[in-house]
Amino acid sequence: MVDGKPGPGNAAPAKKAATGAFTPAGVSPNRRARRSYTIRLWSVRHSRFLEWFYNRFASAFLVLHPLWKKLGYNRVEKPVTFVERNVKGLLFDCRMCGQCVLSSTGMSCPMNCPKQLRNGPCGGVRANGHCEVEPDMPCVWVQAWAGSRNMTNGDAILKVQKPVNQSLRETSSWLRVTAEAAAARDTLSKDAKA
Repeated sequence: MVDGKPGPGNAAPAKKAATGAFTPAGVSPNRRARRSYTIRLWSVRHSRFLEWFYNRFASAFLVLHPLWKKLGYNRVEKPVTFVERNVKGLLFDCRMCGQCVLSSTGMSCPMNCPKQLRNGPCGGVRANGHCEVEPDMPCVWVQAWAGSRNMTNGDAILKVQKPVNQSLRETSSWLRVTAEAAAARDTLSKDAKA
């Protein structure tokens, strides 16, 4: 607080930088293009449609499993990651953590949280629902809760997520989910035959 008024926080990074104050590069509002932020909020508002679309997309990707397997998952990783980065980057401001949980978090990517919290908001959410680190940004987890309430499988937000495995960063979660689903399907069919 300065003279009874709230301080600028990270909302005025250029002014802070001019004074020599430390401004983390990864949390500045200048990092966010206004358009991508608007699209991210659109994605949360339309989470039910995106959930429906993703379920169809995942099924189609699973049908392509024999092709991915024949070509080799390692060989298709780079082009699929390129497409995934661009599509999810546009719609969700994706950080390519490699362990996507959008279908569990109301289509709000938890990696957009400046603290990168994977299992709910921190204790610093402001009374207006905005982030304590970036006061001009609604809390990612407030948005996640709102988005999850629109979704058919909205209670998935209550499932505790594992910590981020940094070795999977910049890899395709689409391919990983497909390979895991195919392995589970194969195990089920082997168990049914036995």
